[in-house]
Amino acid sequence: MVTSPAAQDALEEAGLPTGGVAQRLGVSPTTVRSWERRYGIGPAHREAGHHRRWSPQDIAVLEAMCRLTARGVPPGEAARAALAQRTVADHAGTSGPVLGGPGAGPMGGGRPGRGPGGSRALRVGAVRPECRGLARAAVRLDAPEVARILREAVESLGVIEAWTEVMMPALRAAGRKWSVDGEHYVEVEHLLSWHVSSVLRGVAVGTAATRAVPPVLLAAAPAELHSLPLEATAAALTERGLPFRMLGAAVPPQALLDALRRIGPRAVMLWSQDRRSADGELLGQVGASLWGPRGSRGGAVVVAAGPGWARSRLPVGTAGPRTLADAVDLLEQAVTG
Repeated sequence: MVTSPAAQDALEEAGLPTGGVAQRLGVSPTTVRSWERRYGIGPAHREAGHHRRWSPQDIAVLEAMCRLTARGVPPGEAARAALAQRTVADHAGTSGPVLGGPGAGPMGGGRPGRGPGGSRALRVGAVRPECRGLARAAVRLDAPEVARILREAVESLGVIEAWTEVMMPALRAAGRKWSVDGEHYVEVEHLLSWHVSSVLRGVAVGTAATRAVPPVLLAAAPAELHSLPLEATAAALTERGLPFRMLGAAVPPQALLDALRRIGPRAVMLWSQDRRSADGELLGQVGASLWGPRGSRGGAVVVAAGPGWARSRLPVGTAGPRTLADAVDLLEQAVTG
């Protein structure tokens, strides 16, 4: 049965159960109950003998708690701040949360608790607070919060650490959720990936000064559609003042070889996410390619990055780094050595 908007508003005014609140915020019901038990963050009004019902004002406090903990604020301190905001709002005669502006819900506007969210949080394991907050915001489809966490992570940690400790664990968790639950979590993975790409590209195409060295050529294997690791590499190179040329995903072999001759890079990184996309023959062709005037022809250091490559079967002279940090170090040494 389809619930009319008026009936839905009436239900929300009557209050939501704990499970419904947890679903909207992208956290587990256990977390909500734990916050209520430990920090007193619970429904402001409760009737004896009735189940807990969370009003829009109560949900606003939980939203504030989620945002603060996502920013690394300890739970106890976050709870005190969130409860203080409710007190201020009550005294001011308002019903919306003060944090984030009057009436700001999880999507940055409208009534609290109206934004979409998943039924369960992403399982990210033991990670930094920024990553846990990123995963929660992604499940809520809270795009402004996702963008803020990503920007601040890059600014405070640098590209390599932000990618390794914040972005990648959240992306992997979203991918696992998608593979298990099917289409239910595609929207979470897509939103998260788009914002990760946007932040990385923002760094990579910034105005940072570059050193006077040959550029690094970045490309994915011909059948490889994943390009986020290449974008992370480009952003990390930019942080170090190193120029690059990005060809992106699924670069045909001849196009890659033509680009080698036209650009004359000192280092080439070829990315493969899956063994089905790894092209060992192309690696050999790239490593054997030479360019330049007769008598002083040269080639490029070849870096085969990504889990698709079988490192034991790489052509002689081809490097196979395991981490973004190792790959960027190799590329920097190649173009500056």
